Amino acid sequence: MTLPPPPFAGFEWMIAWRYLRARRAEGGVSVMTWISLIGITLAVFALIATLAVRSGFRAEFVDTILGANAHVTVYNMPEAQANGRLDRTIPDYAEMAGRVAAVPGVTRVAPLVKGQVMATANGRNAGIEVYGITSQDLATIPRIANPEEAQGDIARFDEGIAIGSGVARELGVSVGDRMRVISPDGVKTAFGTSPRVKAYEVTYIFTAGRYDIDRTRVYMPFAEAQIYFNREGVADELEVMVEDPETVDDMTLPLLRAAGDRGQVWTWRDSSGGFLRALEIEDNVMFVIMAILVLIAAMNIVSGLIMLVKNKGRDIGILRTMGLTEGSILRVFFICGAFTGLIGTALGVALGCLFAIYIDEIFSLVNYVSGGGVWDPSIRGLYSVPAKLELGDVISAILLSLGLSFVVTIFPARRAARMNPVEALRYE
Repeated sequence: MTLPPPPFAGFEWMIAWRYLRARRAEGGVSVMTWISLIGITLAVFALIATLAVRSGFRAEFVDTILGANAHVTVYNMPEAQANGRLDRTIPDYAEMAGRVAAVPGVTRVAPLVKGQVMATANGRNAGIEVYGITSQDLATIPRIANPEEAQGDIARFDEGIAIGSGVARELGVSVGDRMRVISPDGVKTAFGTSPRVKAYEVTYIFTAGRYDIDRTRVYMPFAEAQIYFNREGVADELEVMVEDPETVDDMTLPLLRAAGDRGQVWTWRDSSGGFLRALEIEDNVMFVIMAILVLIAAMNIVSGLIMLVKNKGRDIGILRTMGLTEGSILRVFFICGAFTGLIGTALGVALGCLFAIYIDEIFSLVNYVSGGGVWDPSIRGLYSVPAKLELGDVISAILLSLGLSFVVTIFPARRAARMNPVEALRYE
């Protein structure tokens, strides 16, 4: 007894390959194949590029947050003074810092003095946020001690101040220049409080990678900041760094216990969690939109296969009379559609990966052609378009494209398999 040929036998691939190379005289099927191929390629390219930019933007945004800001901020609840003012300062900051540093998972605790003041130099003014911190603690902030760009020597921090590159650009100062810092809450006299004005040498200029940080951040030696802001013997808050910032919420209770009765904590997720949640929602919506785009591209395969089945009705009738089963006919046309989806997906993945790798060069070209202004860091916070290829994103794009291509191919292939050979050959 003769055994039936196995599924996807060699002759099925041969017939499918011949149909994919159909000439224009045979109905322009090759044109439809090319259209389907280009559609799948562009759709997968757009999906991978979108996912890469999405991942890169989140990674860069979180990295700049964690690299230049506290993972957790510990501060005191306000306490009313005799004059009616609320006091939030931490008088026992050294003891509190020791207790917080003993919490498992904490890597660094730094007392801070903070204040918002005005800086002036060369006839220019800028609003700045001053962070009073010791030189030892400043050297442990990744985005400040090891920034994208830096001028000066961070070892000379105690001799002056460290400023962001945006502040330096706004005031027109460089390393070695002096800038005046003006605080409205200055010296207390019998006639009230007079503004405090003091000049400092710029010893270090950093570029942390976030526009809002570089544009406003100024670091001042801790002892000098205590004097300047009338915080002698106290600190405003504690800057806490932890081993795993992603699980910082699990450390909230231990940090609260270590901070004491008046202690409060504010994590980086509290300050940026709303933005990150909005980013996740946008990511999900964008993935759905890109998935619909891939589906629309896959529908071109259906159009091409329907045309192919219609033009090859006579061939189907002859093949059926020669003994080919419905399964063999279905697999022939399934191979035609699946092959188009497979090649289109491969080309789309290649283009998407190249786009993510060379995104800086591509956007530099776009920025040059358009005359500049394509990416505004003052709005987006980051200086350039980030992209990060994630293996999971690439696999998701591949599975989505191939899954849709294979599924939509089944319907016209079944139509070809169920074609009656007698009806197909009646008018031939």
